[in-house]
Amino acid sequence: MQLADCVALVVGGRRIGAVVAAELARRGADIALSYRRSKPEADRTAAEVTALGRRAVAIAADVSNAADCDALVDAAAAGLGRLDVLVNMASVYLRKPFDELTVRDWDESLAVDLRAAFLCSRAAVPHMRKAGGGRIVNFSDWLARSGRPRYPGFLPYYVAKAGIIGLTEALALELAPDRILVNAIAPGPILPPPGTTREELEAVEQATPLGVWGGEAEIAKAVLALVESDFMTGETIRVDGGRHVR
Repeated sequence: MQLADCVALVVGGRRIGAVVAAELARRGADIALSYRRSKPEADRTAAEVTALGRRAVAIAADVSNAADCDALVDAAAAGLGRLDVLVNMASVYLRKPFDELTVRDWDESLAVDLRAAFLCSRAAVPHMRKAGGGRIVNFSDWLARSGRPRYPGFLPYYVAKAGIIGLTEALALELAPDRILVNAIAPGPILPPPGTTREELEAVEQATPLGVWGGEAEIAKAVLALVESDFMTGETIRVDGGRHVR
């Protein structure tokens, strides 16, 4: 797919999502952005897209709510005239011991980390069919892609990200006749979470064969590769600096 004059909706992913949106805009796409609480950040990203000569809209949505997912996608398509690319980046990174997990924790985590990708994809498909095809990029995790629930305390997150892989494969099969290609990215150490100590930073670097954190640009490169490919679908690619081979 050539991105010139296409429309891409980036759902969630504040820090990394901003870089993904800007790189899509540099390739010629108009950009719709979703936000829940981070309106100033979404507005800054929209301004950056506009400075690159592309159109941008920022839309408030709670993607744990089905009606909001439908409204978000429809508003993006209405505001920019069409929809060609959907990037499902929304995620909740809840850490809680198993014995303390509640049903509400489980439901809220899976609603954002898994169900929202399905709901936004379901809403996007009619617009993509109208456009003659499209691309959906979901986000899993390198641990789920590797079948390694390595860190205790992330049960709902791990299950949801494993589910994203299944969703990606099943959607790819369902939507192939419509020329809608569906793939996923499984990030490894890209950006340190806020509050990460120097010791924690160094421990991750030592555990990563390439010896560094990846940075937002590596995810943007992967998104572009999947969007621009015309013959890759149903795949989940790791962007993890080689973590899975150690």
